[in-house]
Amino acid sequence: MRAFIAVLSLAIMGLSVWQLEAQRTGLTVTPLAVAGGTPATLYLREGGGGGGAAPVVVIAHGFAGSRQLMDPFALTLAQAGYVVASFDFEGHGRNPRPMSGDVTSLDGTTRLLMDETARVALAALAHPRADGRLAYLGHSMASDIVVRQALSDPPGDAVIAVSMFSEAVTADAPRNLLVIAGEWETRLAEEALRALNLTDPQAAPGDTAGDPGQGTGRRAVIAPKVEHVGVLYSTTALEAARDWLDASFGRESAGPVAQRGGWIVALLLATVALGWPLARLLPARDRRRTGLPGRAFLLIALGPALVVPLVLAPFDIRVLPVLVADYLALHLGLYGAMTLLLLWRQGALVRQFPARVWWIALAVAGFGIVILGGVIDRYVASFLPHPGRVVVIAGLALGAVPFMAGDGLLTGGGQGALWRVVVARLAFLASLGLAVALNFEALFFLVIILPVIVLFFLLFGTMSGWVGRRTGLPAAGGLGLGLVLAWALGVTFPMFEVAAL
Repeated sequence: MRAFIAVLSLAIMGLSVWQLEAQRTGLTVTPLAVAGGTPATLYLREGGGGGGAAPVVVIAHGFAGSRQLMDPFALTLAQAGYVVASFDFEGHGRNPRPMSGDVTSLDGTTRLLMDETARVALAALAHPRADGRLAYLGHSMASDIVVRQALSDPPGDAVIAVSMFSEAVTADAPRNLLVIAGEWETRLAEEALRALNLTDPQAAPGDTAGDPGQGTGRRAVIAPKVEHVGVLYSTTALEAARDWLDASFGRESAGPVAQRGGWIVALLLATVALGWPLARLLPARDRRRTGLPGRAFLLIALGPALVVPLVLAPFDIRVLPVLVADYLALHLGLYGAMTLLLLWRQGALVRQFPARVWWIALAVAGFGIVILGGVIDRYVASFLPHPGRVVVIAGLALGAVPFMAGDGLLTGGGQGALWRVVVARLAFLASLGLAVALNFEALFFLVIILPVIVLFFLLFGTMSGWVGRRTGLPAAGGLGLGLVLAWALGVTFPMFEVAAL
């Protein structure tokens, strides 16, 4: 069965990669040099059949995103013959410059992000294939940026705002505005309709108000059965964006719509599944359970969850240049230290840290960072850090490694009862929730981290169980996955100048 799963996983991975790479066929994808050093990518269709001069489309990602996340739009519009430029905002992805300015002021961070968008637009407009016309497309945070930038210099002839929230939209500005929202983004779907009704109070989603050919067009599209991230992969959203640009620029485009969401999910699941047969290569050892009594388990699982947020509530430490990274590192570290101390007092750490635990942990970390991380970096979001993020990853590792080691030992590393795993994981999530409740203004961004933690537990917690059942060393999987968790958080969340936090 393990051999079958290994072959099947590799086959699905190969098929998924082939399908994803095939969507680049006929395109030239190259770096775009931008003033100020902003990392950017230029997508061009090759040869004839739309290979001549065409309008430029500048694509901007949302908060905690990167260029890779916007590939469905970039590939679809490039295949339609547009000159497409996508980039990493400051503080995001491969961009080494941290975000700065006052995040509460339009003349602060917002203006700096607009200026960066303008520099990318100017660089793309200077390309020989650009015909001088310009459109902006932005998701979430960037929807407000592109709306405002379209009203500035260089101005936009059309705007596509995905998951939009912006106070800059009026009844007649910006020109040719298409607002796209997912059906499950309830408030943002309402905002899309509100923007449409500013122009035509009687219009409904799917209707076009004004005339895109005259620069007065406006439309709202609700993509069915998707949420804030899924909308980026929605066929409805991608086709709507292409068709809107065609109407705005008087073009008739051909070319495929990038169908990436399903293949990316298949690739990620197959990569994770490959960890099961690979775990068989690890040395088999004693599989004794820790045997913690139920009362002792509940004390260890629930005690740190309550104590840690109460102990850390009075402190405001800002050293690492990432929002809430300092607090999260402390929370994870103190939580893990308390868990390990309580486990030690119960005698549950005996023979759990032999010499082999360290190389097994490194093997687990290598699989998570290099193999799975490589897949994520190519097809989902930036996972390769620039040098400035190394200190962030190291700081988070000081907390994430002891936390995951304690979690692995507490839950038995795949050998404990399911109810114990559920209780331990829910207790930690509740602990982060309590921390936010105690200091909502400073720790609000922990709410964004919660879905990441849940996904991490589901995917990597399963992998840790495979390692623990094979080796009889729950700490091995925990230590390795602690490094993976620190890496994942360290490369995902935006960097800020410490003075701006």
